[in-house]
Amino acid sequence: MAPVQFNDGTHGSQEVEPLTNYFVGRLKKDFMGGNLVLGGIATYVARQIDSTFASRLNAHSEVVGVDALLAWKNRTYQLQANLAVSNISGDPRAILARERSSARYFQRPDRTGSGGFFSNRLDSTATALHGAAGYLRLSRQAGDWRWETSVNVITPGFENNDIAFLTRTDFVFANANIFRYWATPTGWYRDLSVIAGGQQQQNFSGDVVDQQLQAYVGSTTPQFWYWDAYTLWRPRVLDDRALRGGPVVSRPALNFFGGDASTDSRNAITGSAGWGYAMNELGGWGANAYVGLTYRPSSAVKVSFGPSWNDSQSKLQYVSAVADPTATAFFGTRYVLAGLRQRAVALDTRLSVTFSPTMTLELYAQPFIATGQYSEFKEFDAPRGIALGVYGRDRGTITPTTGANGIVTSYAIDPDGAGPAAPFTVGNPDFNFRSLRGNVVFRWEYRPGSTLYIAWTHSRSDTQPFGDFDLGRDLAGIGATRPDNIVLVKASWWLNR
Repeated sequence: MAPVQFNDGTHGSQEVEPLTNYFVGRLKKDFMGGNLVLGGIATYVARQIDSTFASRLNAHSEVVGVDALLAWKNRTYQLQANLAVSNISGDPRAILARERSSARYFQRPDRTGSGGFFSNRLDSTATALHGAAGYLRLSRQAGDWRWETSVNVITPGFENNDIAFLTRTDFVFANANIFRYWATPTGWYRDLSVIAGGQQQQNFSGDVVDQQLQAYVGSTTPQFWYWDAYTLWRPRVLDDRALRGGPVVSRPALNFFGGDASTDSRNAITGSAGWGYAMNELGGWGANAYVGLTYRPSSAVKVSFGPSWNDSQSKLQYVSAVADPTATAFFGTRYVLAGLRQRAVALDTRLSVTFSPTMTLELYAQPFIATGQYSEFKEFDAPRGIALGVYGRDRGTITPTTGANGIVTSYAIDPDGAGPAAPFTVGNPDFNFRSLRGNVVFRWEYRPGSTLYIAWTHSRSDTQPFGDFDLGRDLAGIGATRPDNIVLVKASWWLNR
């Protein structure tokens, strides 16, 4: 319970968190001289739920899992296996929120599959949700030739977010990679690695939602410089998440290329750089680059700077879902997308000073600017397809509304012009986000086992609806933003027996 002041000025108390029990238990045992490792884990969360939290939190959450690791031939080969089952229970409103979450999207109208214990269908009356997850990997870990193959399966209803972190369920993922390693130095390299492989993923409705082929080459030169280059190719597949609970559509084919390089890390001044570029069949693209510089004037001091830059043009950025009974192909909803031009710059700065083995100082600061400018509002022509219709060009009309400051505030869209569909309005989602984050941490072990920490955290951020990139304006915007400063002092004292 916490003391609160209500809107009418009166005071009282309000429950802000239910009484909750958390339990995690882990057992692990080695056999066969460490070549066989067996383990198990159990987690349990129980809450004393009343009407305040019944619609938001699960009353119970349980996960039980087992794992095994087997190695042979001097651990050259390895077999790893994990299996877990989960259960959550509570008010139907809380379970419905888990079903509709972005981890599973049970509300997708074209979802197919079974009900029963491991259901993947929306059920607004359900008071429990069950699931299972499994992982199996076989690999060769040593030698000039190495390889791996694995399968990862998570059923739609698996849920462990009460005590862990889970972003996606409903998939069967398989991959395989082969790795050739040259460890004998030559006039061209000190070592050389080449990796090639592929992967595929499908959901429990049988839709293939990811395929990829990848290749990598990396080497250390005779001068102790390092470089690598990599590429991947993704063909056109289906996408069950693009419309955020809407029907499955197609994801365009994509190619990606990238590389990195760094100088000899033994020197007082070292540098690194990297880049990447991607393009897809709809004309979308993305580019990124970074450089890094590190200076070590002595063994006790290190200073590093790391500017980075990202620029991309997406063609399929989700904007909104609008109810429309005339949109029969999409089950009575229009899913609005747009092109999105995003730009971001950042500068990571770090300073480390070691005054003595018991006293250190660490500093970190990062100014960051990101912008997003939306254009070409559109919708898919049909589920499972790749064709799109842009409002005002291929279908209907679109009219911007401009505010007193000259910035577009919203768009009025008539999706079929003179047709029966009702017009609707979407807000302008353009944004400029700028921030500065920094911290300083002083550590002093003032007696063996006893440590004092003094930490200062500085942060300031601001969001504006400009959309375009203006470095001078946005840097000035960071300086004009009111900061938050937090000072934390922590001390520990080791009690000798």
